[in-house]
Amino acid sequence: MPTPRRSQTERSQSTQTALITAARRLFAEQGYAAVPADEIVRAAGVTRGALYHHFGDKQGLFRAVVEQIETEITDELEAVLRAEDDPWAAALGALSRFLDLCLRPEVVRISLTDAISVLGWPEWRELENRYGLGLITELLEGVAADGRLIAAPIPELAQLVLSACAEAALMIAHAEDPEAAKEKSLAALVALLSGLVKDRV
Repeated sequence: MPTPRRSQTERSQSTQTALITAARRLFAEQGYAAVPADEIVRAAGVTRGALYHHFGDKQGLFRAVVEQIETEITDELEAVLRAEDDPWAAALGALSRFLDLCLRPEVVRISLTDAISVLGWPEWRELENRYGLGLITELLEGVAADGRLIAAPIPELAQLVLSACAEAALMIAHAEDPEAAKEKSLAALVALLSGLVKDRV
């Protein structure tokens, strides 16, 4: 029997997946600046025109890689949250997992190093907001509903908590001893965030 022809949408999705997969591996191994577009398209088995058609340029492809990583991080953190009934315990579990993820070499290289220089600080922060702010807001709302959050405006509080977490991630990424930096950052963040929690009312 003849093999059914794939639809244009399927072919397009396959090409995008191939480019993102190849680019992610190369960016993680070599860094953005060291990877020419031609090397990416060769590794993906597609044409240079396909890269431009789907992503505009190498920077657009890099942005897609960063978003894929951010999505995966968010999914992992949401899985931690779903596994815990107590909102505060869930928050601490998600925080610890997030800092663990910041030790992954591809996260360090792509999301916490190259992304800032390639995309620029404002866009990097916008991505962090898009993927992290809603999660932190939901956590704080859960702690508030449990009667354990101090009186404070949650949107502003969530933004400040996100900023603290982002700073901890950068400290870990650029530390001489990332494991030690992770443990110290976790202890500092727990101490900081514990001030937001009161006894159950």
